[in-house]
Amino acid sequence: MFNFETHMDFVGQQKAEKYSRFIITLFGVVGLIWGVIIQQFSQTVYILGAGFVLASLLTIPPWPIYRRHPLNWQKPKPEHASLSNSSHEESKQKKKK
Repeated sequence: MFNFETHMDFVGQQKAEKYSRFIITLFGVVGLIWGVIIQQFSQTVYILGAGFVLASLLTIPPWPIYRRHPLNWQKPKPEHASLSNSSHEESKQKKKK
């Protein structure tokens, strides 16, 4: 019914990791400074938690920004029917023994 892309390419994974580290570090520093100013460590934790939630929403789903460099996979080699049948028959004979 729905067609969702569920992959990220390698460049997209690198971007997502960089963005999440930046967001969490930024919110951590801001939260620490704000917590020191108002003398409430709980505010530091809340701000850091908000940064974690924001980073998760922006980097965990495979947004289109993370899928701009698709991988070019190599085409599979065609299997020969005679080789696969003979190996299948050999495995059947080994099982009978």
